[in-house]
Amino acid sequence: MEQIENVLAQRYASEKMKEIWSPRGRILLERDLWIAVLKAQKDLGLPIDDDVIPAYEKVRDTVNLQSIKDREKITRHDVKSRIEEFCELAGKEHIHKGMTSRDLTENVEQLQVYKALELTRSKAVAALVKLAEKADFYRHRIITARTHNVAAQPTTLGKRIAMFGQELLLALENLDRVIANYPVRGIKGAVGTQLDQLTLFNGDSGKVKLLEEKIVGHLGIGRSLNAVGQVYPRSLDHHVVSALYQLSSGPSSFAKTLRIMAGNETASEGFAKGQVGSSAMPHKMNSRSCERVNGFHLILNGYLNMVAGLAGDQWNEGDVSCSVVRRVALPDSFYAIDGMFETFLTVLNQMTIFPAVIERENTHYFPFLSSTTIMMEAVKKGAGRETAHEAIKEHAVATVHDLRNGVIDSNDLLDRLAADDRLGLTMDELKQILSRGEELVGAASAQVDAFMAEAEKWKTAYPEAAGYDPGNIL
Repeated sequence: MEQIENVLAQRYASEKMKEIWSPRGRILLERDLWIAVLKAQKDLGLPIDDDVIPAYEKVRDTVNLQSIKDREKITRHDVKSRIEEFCELAGKEHIHKGMTSRDLTENVEQLQVYKALELTRSKAVAALVKLAEKADFYRHRIITARTHNVAAQPTTLGKRIAMFGQELLLALENLDRVIANYPVRGIKGAVGTQLDQLTLFNGDSGKVKLLEEKIVGHLGIGRSLNAVGQVYPRSLDHHVVSALYQLSSGPSSFAKTLRIMAGNETASEGFAKGQVGSSAMPHKMNSRSCERVNGFHLILNGYLNMVAGLAGDQWNEGDVSCSVVRRVALPDSFYAIDGMFETFLTVLNQMTIFPAVIERENTHYFPFLSSTTIMMEAVKKGAGRETAHEAIKEHAVATVHDLRNGVIDSNDLLDRLAADDRLGLTMDELKQILSRGEELVGAASAQVDAFMAEAEKWKTAYPEAAGYDPGNIL
């Protein structure tokens, strides 16, 4: 029978992310944890023969997924099937002493989450640096800024890119805090009291504490939880997936905006040689990668809702009703954010703009975009603020009406304003306002500089991430 693949993993995620969450990768992490616990127990005085640990280490990489699956059909217990498999391969029965299933699965899953968070941070840094480069490159390209998707004031494309980069920067700072403060459950036993380990060590709490420290050190996570039950708090999963969702928000808004710009023919995400936009309409050059970025954002929203349903739903010291949800939501959330960054970086590498169309748009809208500046200049010459506002609105609305209905061929708003005594501005003065294009974008360039400085800090901290190339994605 043909095996059904995980679409997020096989089609979109990188090999590194798939390695973290793969069935074989998980089993190897489990075996490493079992061996680490054995070593710690032996060091702390448990009677374990010298040939035991080498026996397990020798077969650590011998992973037969089908054999484990066959055992689980009999035991109906995933961890027990993996214990039996590893012990039979080693010819020993020493792993999992004083441990419950959740001592194994909770810590290994948290290690997977931690490794995946670090990989995600690397991709986010790469995207942040690339956004800063694009913001700098387009810092002087004046475009029509829109609010409510309606022409508003002039801005620059560099400022627009920096705006979305700022949102990614906030999310990256949050992700860094999540990683720094992420706590591991540790070896706590069936209900969190460490009873079985205390029994093994004849009630020596000092040795149990040392065992915990050794295992936390093995996992490489800086913090461990103190008072937990069988499971760590599921609100922690929500905290993690929420950070991923926030990370996807800036890129998703950027992608949606680029799709709008592509529809206006001012920019494009790029169109590779041989690429096909539509099987029916040969002329189409769809923004399919930007659409995919938006799709990943929506997927993460779905998984965020799934894990939110687990937070605050713990019965007593724990149960496994969350298991099926977490087996889907945790790996797939990381596959989604990984695929999102792979796609987003490709868009940033390949995007292009169309200056002639941008200039035509600016020429058409600039008299409107300058309306606030015209109003301020009229006020400075003695006009009442509300009077000036009403006069400019009256002529602007009439001009738009005439343009849309074909009464006039070009924007003549300046002629109308110059003829209105309420404003007290001459045509030369109005033209002078429009000619100050660089001034009309306000602090756009300074804001780009500030964003670039922030991005540079991350580039310095993670130089290996800054030059990441997603390669050739589907």
